[in-house]
Amino acid sequence: MARRLLLGCSAVGNTLVDRSREEGVELVAITDDTGWVSTLRDRNVATVEADPTDPSAYPDHAAVVLIASDDPARNVAAAEAARERYPDAMIVAHVGTNPTAAQGSALEAVADRVVDPVEALAARVREATDADGDELPVRLLSTLRELSGPLLVVAHDNPDPDAIASAIGLARVADVVGVPADPCYGGEIAHQENRAMVNLLDLSLSTFDDIDLDDYDGVALVDHSRAGINDSLPEEYPVDVVVDHHPPRGPVAGSFVDIRPDAGATSTLIEEYLSRLGVEPERELATALLYGIRIDTKDFTRSTSIPDFEAAASLSPLADESTLERVESPSVSQETLRVLANAIEGRDVRGSTVASCVGEISDRDTLAQAAERLLDLDGVTVTFVYGYMDGVIYGSARSRGAELDVGELLRDALDPVGSAGGHATMAGAQVPLGILKEVSESESLPEVVEAFVSGRFFEALDDAPTQPTGAPPEFPTE
Repeated sequence: MARRLLLGCSAVGNTLVDRSREEGVELVAITDDTGWVSTLRDRNVATVEADPTDPSAYPDHAAVVLIASDDPARNVAAAEAARERYPDAMIVAHVGTNPTAAQGSALEAVADRVVDPVEALAARVREATDADGDELPVRLLSTLRELSGPLLVVAHDNPDPDAIASAIGLARVADVVGVPADPCYGGEIAHQENRAMVNLLDLSLSTFDDIDLDDYDGVALVDHSRAGINDSLPEEYPVDVVVDHHPPRGPVAGSFVDIRPDAGATSTLIEEYLSRLGVEPERELATALLYGIRIDTKDFTRSTSIPDFEAAASLSPLADESTLERVESPSVSQETLRVLANAIEGRDVRGSTVASCVGEISDRDTLAQAAERLLDLDGVTVTFVYGYMDGVIYGSARSRGAELDVGELLRDALDPVGSAGGHATMAGAQVPLGILKEVSESESLPEVVEAFVSGRFFEALDDAPTQPTGAPPEFPTE
């Protein structure tokens, strides 16, 4: 294994030690700073207490030499001594604190690479601040700086992986400018994969029931764009920040609004902010953001844009793939199987569209899973599965290869009597069950719900600009 030699130590040197340990590379340190000698030895780093400019203290071989004290003059001397002792070694040198021009030139003459952390940081700052003032990350930070207190980051109710990751990611962005931020959600995290993601990555989110809005000076919405619509905020509550990838239904209020329907996931936008600000997300956050992108794009097969691929490529080296594998293979609940069976049994097929009422449910996330599964029917391009619980009718729609926007379809069908939204290939709706106050004595509640919801759905489908066509499907037997 190649040996690395650290000559001198400082905060920069300590960081280089961390990187070497992560890579599993053998490292020997030489420094005459007793404080750093003690610190390095406490961390089980092989350390020699000696003058780092004295080659007699050097080991016989070194493939890479790291020069890392804060003293520019000693760094030059150490680099020159190392070059003479190890002619073929790669020498990476820290410039030190406040080097003169002559010291900088001398170091560049002998080292293969000269590192100036101050200049590197300045370059990152220039990259973020020298841009046009209208650039999104700049305006976002400006909006956050104007807050006089903490920020509440609100995901939509019963959040999916994209909403969860985006809420935590936006809180991390706020942290960049020293603004405390709390990600939260209403409803519950019911889908087994979503629960696995939160538990295995140890993600910290508050439930809305534990939140006092008076404790916060600002509110941000992620993965949705209107307060009180599919979240637990009061309707039309003042909002400062909105970050979403779903097309809005009408104007969106906020000091900072970034809505990009072309993006496959809100997590893509959050990754872009972090990247532009020079912030490398922690392993847990990187894993969550990558999973959010993969889920909302169905592993890059649905509504995927170039920025989605770029964000995923940036996050992949930082993510924990072994944890992702565990998240993606959770056990399937009995409720999921029951709802799927009901969706198959009760399907109403019209051309290449399938709608199915599954009756009363206990987990609304099962509707999305059933809608996804019904897309596997031969000849089907649009699916809509709905059921009811706690006084609300919930519905989930999916499409694949259809010249039809299911987000607009559900809005036209159900927004007038409840709320609905989404984008071309994935959408959801909620309708108060109380709208069906009079139930015929000759009909059960499921029959009334089915007649009402399916009626509005297929009526909107008939009026849609383009309709999917195809032969009635047969459910595969294998």
